[in-house]
Amino acid sequence: MPGQSLGLIETVGLAAAVEAADAAMKSAHVTLVGYELTQGGGLVTVKLAGEVGAVNAAIAAGVMAASKVGTVFAHKVIARTAQYLESMIYSTETTGMTPAKSTFTTQKDPQSIPVVNVEATPAPYSCMDFQEEVKKEEEAPVIVNKSQKSRRGNRRK
Repeated sequence: MPGQSLGLIETVGLAAAVEAADAAMKSAHVTLVGYELTQGGGLVTVKLAGEVGAVNAAIAAGVMAASKVGTVFAHKVIARTAQYLESMIYSTETTGMTPAKSTFTTQKDPQSIPVVNVEATPAPYSCMDFQEEVKKEEEAPVIVNKSQKSRRGNRRK
């Protein structure tokens, strides 16, 4: 998937999403990655992958077809997706696709020594557990000299 383009069509309702996916697949040489349902609101996102020009054509055709059936909420084409964006695209919430194999390989170091925390972990505290101690300074009496009046009002211009 890195280097390919990603096309997204977000519709209100599954019928409009199926219509968008059908029109997009018939109009250009793209791969249907799958669709993803939102947690509320009835929004369905159709995911397509392929070359930049093909994805642009497929998204345009899919948006036109879906807008005749229902409401198109949003659409976007991302040209040449980043390398580590696969985990978002091929998520477990995406239906109708096979999860991509991870490109990360972990190597175990045979000479590594396991680290054990000997100290007891402190109990979790809340900010409400501590009370702020406020030092009360002794207030010195303020002496006001009544003989000094404000000169602002007494000036003549």
